Amino acid sequence: MRVIVTRAAPQAGPLVDALRSAGFEPVVCPLIEIEPIGDGPIVVDGYDWVVVTSANGAEQLAERHLGHLPRVAAIGAATATTLGAFGIEVDFVPSEATQDALVAQFPRPAGRVLFVGAEEARGLIASELGADFRAAYRTRRLRPDPPPVGDLAVLASPSAAEALADLRLDIPVVTIGPQTTAAARARGLHVREQSQDRHVEGLVAAVRKAAR
Repeated sequence: MRVIVTRAAPQAGPLVDALRSAGFEPVVCPLIEIEPIGDGPIVVDGYDWVVVTSANGAEQLAERHLGHLPRVAAIGAATATTLGAFGIEVDFVPSEATQDALVAQFPRPAGRVLFVGAEEARGLIASELGADFRAAYRTRRLRPDPPPVGDLAVLASPSAAEALADLRLDIPVVTIGPQTTAAARARGLHVREQSQDRHVEGLVAAVRKAAR
């Protein structure tokens, strides 16, 4: 079975390797590209918390923060793992990898919070936690020509779901989580399985279920 991997090129390798080891034929076709916004410092002095919601945000924070990092909150195991790879200790991870879970479970009082994320990020953290928002990167949708050919596509973000829908291909999908599932269904994609977690192993397990 040919499985289209739509992740940005620098992040596709582990999933491609895991799918190949599981007996699938990965088709590498990035549908999104991560573009840093500027290269200036992300000043963290004066904050009680810094929140990141993706591995991309984690990388930008790790490479560009200026000042002593306060407590750090991360959505999802992949985000926390990325921070850990840079030697940054994570103080809080919600039980589910969503902004809604983070806001509901966030330690109170929150104090002064900085949210470092994508330019197109949801405003929930800013509105519910009174967080300042620093857009550190943007996600560009890609339109490959010719379009990818496969039996199944793996979507790891709402942006990838929207980019695939724009191609108007009749391909079922596996998604990384509820927000990506919602975005895929909103654009008319057939979601065959949703990963139980955001790890590569979870995505591969969902692909196995979808392939049955």
